[in-house]
Amino acid sequence: MAAIDVAGYVAELKDHSVDHGFHVHDERHFVETYSLRQVWEVDLHPEDGCGGPLDLHLALDVDPRVLLSFEDALIGLGDDDDPADDFHFPLTFTWALPPLPQGPDLLRLAIDLAGIGEMELPLEVSAIDSFASATDAPERRLSIVARRPVSLARVLKGEELLCDVFDRSAAVSRYLLGSAESWLA
Repeated sequence: MAAIDVAGYVAELKDHSVDHGFHVHDERHFVETYSLRQVWEVDLHPEDGCGGPLDLHLALDVDPRVLLSFEDALIGLGDDDDPADDFHFPLTFTWALPPLPQGPDLLRLAIDLAGIGEMELPLEVSAIDSFASATDAPERRLSIVARRPVSLARVLKGEELLCDVFDRSAAVSRYLLGSAESWLA
């Protein structure tokens, strides 16, 4: 029997995201048959941005070697001992917008978003300019990514709910929704 119910934890994350102002639109679970590596993906939208241009995608990458190592570490512990906080799964938040005719200044956007995400949710801002043909104007696609480690020890104790991370994700989403109007004009 597994020490951590990963499917249950993902269900808790989805429920918790709803408490922080998101709608859950889709969920996918992939299992790689060779290594048994799993990825749980959840598509969210802020409540006030449903049907809007912003997509938020969460992905929890479950490495079976990390999970098995964590379970091995638990076997050697006494009943009152807490496991070491050495085992983590990566949780990735990815925001995406459609092609933007009036793309933002990336440096300004990165600075503005750094103030919103702070240390709890460090954000990477990137864009891709593409040309349909040599005579067309470029289309800019914007992508914002945040990576956050999920502590298995805190999940086991029921303490890894990521309230501050979801609050900051909602703030980033509101900022992007507010700015998207001028970028899409």
